[in-house]
Amino acid sequence: MSTEVEVNQSQSFRQALDVLEEAVPYAKKMYQADLFQAAARVMDSQDGMSLLYQEANRFDKAGVFEGGPWAEPAKLEPRLVTGSLMDSGMTSIVEILSELRMVAIAKGKYKHEHVTKDEAKNFLDEVLALNVDILFPEETEAARIEGKQKEKNRAEKLFQFLAEELSLASISSTLLKEIDDLVAQRPIMVNRIMNMIQDAKKLLKKTIDEKDKRAIKRYVSALSGPSKKSKKYPELCDYRKQLKEMSDQELEEEAKTLAKSMRETGLVSKHHVVLLRYLNRNNQKLIREALQLNKKGNANLEEHIDIISDLITVAIHPPMRQALYGLACMLERGVLSSTPVIPGLKRLIELDLQPDIRKILLNSINHNEGITANDIMLAGVISVLGQPLGIGQGMNPTCQTARGISLWSLHAPGYLLELIPRAARDGDIDIQFEGQMIHSKHLQEGLVDNLHEELDPVSLILVPHLDRLYGELVRRSEFRGDDVHKWVNPAFYGDWISRGFSSTIDPLTGSVADYPGFVRLFYATHHPEYNNGYELIYPNPVGIFITNSFGNLLGLHAVSIQRVARDSKGKFRIYFYNPNNDSAQVWGQGITPTVKDHGEIPGESSLPFHEFVSRLYAFHYNPYEQGDAYAVDNQHIEKVESLAKESWGVKYTWVQV
Repeated sequence: MSTEVEVNQSQSFRQALDVLEEAVPYAKKMYQADLFQAAARVMDSQDGMSLLYQEANRFDKAGVFEGGPWAEPAKLEPRLVTGSLMDSGMTSIVEILSELRMVAIAKGKYKHEHVTKDEAKNFLDEVLALNVDILFPEETEAARIEGKQKEKNRAEKLFQFLAEELSLASISSTLLKEIDDLVAQRPIMVNRIMNMIQDAKKLLKKTIDEKDKRAIKRYVSALSGPSKKSKKYPELCDYRKQLKEMSDQELEEEAKTLAKSMRETGLVSKHHVVLLRYLNRNNQKLIREALQLNKKGNANLEEHIDIISDLITVAIHPPMRQALYGLACMLERGVLSSTPVIPGLKRLIELDLQPDIRKILLNSINHNEGITANDIMLAGVISVLGQPLGIGQGMNPTCQTARGISLWSLHAPGYLLELIPRAARDGDIDIQFEGQMIHSKHLQEGLVDNLHEELDPVSLILVPHLDRLYGELVRRSEFRGDDVHKWVNPAFYGDWISRGFSSTIDPLTGSVADYPGFVRLFYATHHPEYNNGYELIYPNPVGIFITNSFGNLLGLHAVSIQRVARDSKGKFRIYFYNPNNDSAQVWGQGITPTVKDHGEIPGESSLPFHEFVSRLYAFHYNPYEQGDAYAVDNQHIEKVESLAKESWGVKYTWVQV
């Protein structure tokens, strides 16, 4: 139901449309700006797109698009829509009105001389398929950087309107690819995936490709019940009663079915949690089957069955069901064999939490069901220890802190288990920098103002403290005549960060200095054919330029190089951890990071070596482990420099040495 304000705004728009329609042809441009401003006010309201659509059949006759590139809809290109929608001027407003005109044509509300209903429908289908990320907003650098702009919000409203007015059946393949890419990364937080699966479920009633329909059903089943019993008994209490009636053989088959679905999709059904909790009490020998553990995982399960049983009792509950997958991964990583881990986990079970931490954790789940904040915290720790590359920054500009939690989970789980109680119980984390101790509780501001709380429990606890500490390290390292990360990263992440450091941006002038030398050094320290065969021991925290699909600079971003290796075609690729868990990255110039099919392990992104280097701006290196920079082929340097200059480099002054 429209509010009084919306009604008034809608009336103002219609009046502006009337004035434009009555104007003589040569004077229409004089009144277009007034109409666009009136349209902008309407489209920012809750039902704005619907209200504007009611008048869409009049747009052409009134002269809304006259004199501009939208005047002839038959010549419009779906691939150009995104760029126009993201424009900060009037362009985005006109683009939205153009899409609404196309909807009117597609639905027969408006007959156009040169565009048929089917042509308009096909146009809009392609626009939707090309903009799944706007239809289902993702956690990308572009979303964070551009997400506060009205243009982004309007675009999301437009595509929600298109989805309601048109069938999503034609974009089922695109939608499934997006889901496939997301689950391939095995993120800890799966809310976006679950929402997309629910939207894809709506397509099952539409006429879509049978292959797509089967894939959608598989994902729906992974969440709602992958086995015959779980499908038959959707209520968890009824399902648990059935488990009591099953023989050992039937329980084993049930365990294998649920585990197979979890391993294939990375998604856990609530029924799976009920089964695991039942087996933990009544048939522990089938826990291996319920988790589909490999030999290493099973050995860890047998060695530490007592603590595993306690962890299942305390932390594995339906509202935190994804922790079940984290548990399986944690066992296969062998983390429990690290001396500090088991005592660290036991300490968390009854840790006295600060009231604000308890509140945040309890608010992070739906349907509490008597679960405590400690239960939620422990579930989060299990996920983080099991999925170090599944940690995401969410919608926060905190890539550095997410990168730290990931790195510590991989290489210093004991240290991570020290940080968590410090923050959750004591409300403080301290760090030493150049002989001085810095306490997070004494710091007022970090790099983020308001934390977006759709994060895993460990991040909810640690990020506010880590963010303040990182921000303080940055402030203390400013004005030293070099990039602050040269000092900040080793102090923040730990002694395993190499002390050698190179940046392509001159901190004094802000210009690009000696870019060929920068690229040569990276090849000489990281490319296996030029660095004397040294391999990365620890992840290397590096800085990259983030660019959009047009190659335009969006900002700076922190990722970690995990390894450099040949792919199945023998080409060297850089495999990196991206804290934004972004599957559908398009960086322009044909540079598209992949998350599967090129040798990536879950959670890694990868690019051909030279493509990654073209977006690099800072990296650490070991000066004692490098080859001869002069030996690097000039063709590599030229290729990288060309990509750089024609993308992010447009925004910088280049100094030739």
